[in-house]
Amino acid sequence: MLQRRFRSILACVATLLAAAMPLGAQGSTAIDAGKLQRQLDTWYQRAARTTRGTWGIAVATQDGQLLWGVQPTRPMIPASTVKLFTTGYARTVLGGEARRRTKVVGSGHVDFATGEWIGPWALELNGDVTLERPTHGGPTLSDLAVQLHAAGIRKLVGPLKVVSAGGEAGASYPSAWSTRHRGRVFAPVIGSLTLAENVLSFSIAPGRKVGEKPRVVGESPLGVSELVEIRARTVSGKRSRLRYQTAPGGRYIVNGTIGTRARVRRFTSTTHDLLALLEASWNRALRLAGIEWQRTPSMGGPMTFGAEQVLAEVNSQPFDSIATEVNRRSLNIGAELMLRWAGGEETAADRLTAHVQEVTGDQSVKLVDGSGLSHEDRASPMAFVSYLAKFPLLPAGRGFPMLLPTNGSGTLRKLAKGLPGPGVVRAKTGTLGDVATLSGYLGRSDGVLLISLMYNGPRVSTARSEQWRLFRILGADGVAIPQDTVEISGQLGSESREPPTPPPVP
Repeated sequence: MLQRRFRSILACVATLLAAAMPLGAQGSTAIDAGKLQRQLDTWYQRAARTTRGTWGIAVATQDGQLLWGVQPTRPMIPASTVKLFTTGYARTVLGGEARRRTKVVGSGHVDFATGEWIGPWALELNGDVTLERPTHGGPTLSDLAVQLHAAGIRKLVGPLKVVSAGGEAGASYPSAWSTRHRGRVFAPVIGSLTLAENVLSFSIAPGRKVGEKPRVVGESPLGVSELVEIRARTVSGKRSRLRYQTAPGGRYIVNGTIGTRARVRRFTSTTHDLLALLEASWNRALRLAGIEWQRTPSMGGPMTFGAEQVLAEVNSQPFDSIATEVNRRSLNIGAELMLRWAGGEETAADRLTAHVQEVTGDQSVKLVDGSGLSHEDRASPMAFVSYLAKFPLLPAGRGFPMLLPTNGSGTLRKLAKGLPGPGVVRAKTGTLGDVATLSGYLGRSDGVLLISLMYNGPRVSTARSEQWRLFRILGADGVAIPQDTVEISGQLGSESREPPTPPPVP
């Protein structure tokens, strides 16, 4: 097998490691390359036997020296591990404290006799993935409405106009993504027009009596219920036969029956009419803030302002907090918006590719999106371990490992068992119908290992189980990568603090 080609250099590597890899606060014992070789050989024999497909593997020291590999330089489909690259690129351009702004802008004045805003106004949306985020904190439209009320505004007149800092606000389905994903919750439209991750949900409970209409008892974002038309009815029993269909104007029509003793039924969908959803949510926010909105038909054409004023403004969570959440949940819309935030609308993927090639020196890397949802992305296991080793040495890379999920959380929740505790692993997963990848850091008392496991083939579930198994084997006596200072032989950066956790939604 191909990994045997590396055995001839292991003795030399082991000698170099003993001399060149002091571990500071982590200890002073060099990696036992022979033991590691045996563990990896045994594991791979099993993994190759139980999975049909192609493996690419690189296991390296914390400074990127290859210890063991299977086709480590072969470009493969990386899936969501691309988010690891996107995080590094966007942080390089934006910085860890950057924030996205959402505004109400206008040109005119308040008639303090009536409280009416006299003049044009618009919502300015700039692709803040945290805006109206359902359960993870972030700014809301209600925050904007409350600021308008505090400024003395009690009435708005006119249609809803939505702009962005770069012109008209919009969102569309990325051309790099397969059309078979269109409409799925993990693949919403992407653009400056973003609200609640461009996914909506509403929950339906039975009426109190047979024959009554069911009730909407939950919604996200707030205001969705304005778009839900219930034509269903409540019947006796515990069964639910509810269904919904979309209708013009962004509406959702619920038909069928639900039993008086049935559980609440929750529907979740990508948003099929973002402007209608935004209008419903904005109307609710204004109403709760005590502001009347007299909606009028749009006259068409772009809105023109005189001396533009910012009437209200809210900010997103800091970039590091956003990136941590995007990686923990493997949020595709979040990764794409981070990429556009840093690289613009047109050539962002090319700039991401150039960034990774520059950091790693690997010219075979080719990325067409920021989330990894495309099958056209290509990167090798060595590209990942090289990036994991080199990027934290750059100014923008300080604390980079802390932006990746730890074992037991998010997409690494299945690594809660089999390791000494949280923080031993900081890594990113990637999953498609024919892809299972896992790349990241593994803390050990004898040094940090950089690991990239890439599988392309039909046995995705089995391959993922084998990947978990290897991390448990190699991390059985692991140690947590420090959260306050990640300075192990100067390889992982320094002064890295865990990004702040977004506050819980009240």
